[in-house]
Amino acid sequence: MIHHGERRAFAMAAPIPLLSDHDGPVLRRLAKTSDNAHETRRLLALTVICDGGRRGATAVVGGVELQIVRDWVLRFDAEGPDGLIDSKAPEAAPKLDDAQRPPLATIVGSGPILSVHEVVRGRLEDLARWLFEQFGVVVNKTTISRELQALGFRRPSARPRHGVHNGFVIEHFKNLPDRSWRRSGRALPAMSR
Repeated sequence: MIHHGERRAFAMAAPIPLLSDHDGPVLRRLAKTSDNAHETRRLLALTVICDGGRRGATAVVGGVELQIVRDWVLRFDAEGPDGLIDSKAPEAAPKLDDAQRPPLATIVGSGPILSVHEVVRGRLEDLARWLFEQFGVVVNKTTISRELQALGFRRPSARPRHGVHNGFVIEHFKNLPDRSWRRSGRALPAMSR
């Protein structure tokens, strides 16, 4: 704790130098030819450092904090201009593998059996429990729904299809007498203001 009147010197870390054979005009040219907006902004911000500016001014130009400028310098020193392009995050490994999908498709296709599965209808929660019991895989409802869609299953609809899709109903409406719109025989009363 610092007492009144006592001063403690805080050491400021020296900024990491921008180790590059590129200078400000070269970075500006690279920024002009870049197709990546983030890389362009970062290159233009680093030109401030190349031109002898302070890191605070670089942060203002880049619209970021000093720590992010430091990260840009480290990435630029390690990989050059390509280090300023955001890399794509690695894809997560699928929860179910190719050995687990066919049994899932089989059980969904055949439907639940009350005496075996102890359920009347197949719910996503029940499938999650079954997958855990069979394979030790913990999955949520969203993952199961996505896997079922990939296997060609669709979510059942509680609403029946519209009657127009029924061939008998279509024929019935085709055979109705033609009732064209006709003007009524009596005149409507004039509206008063």
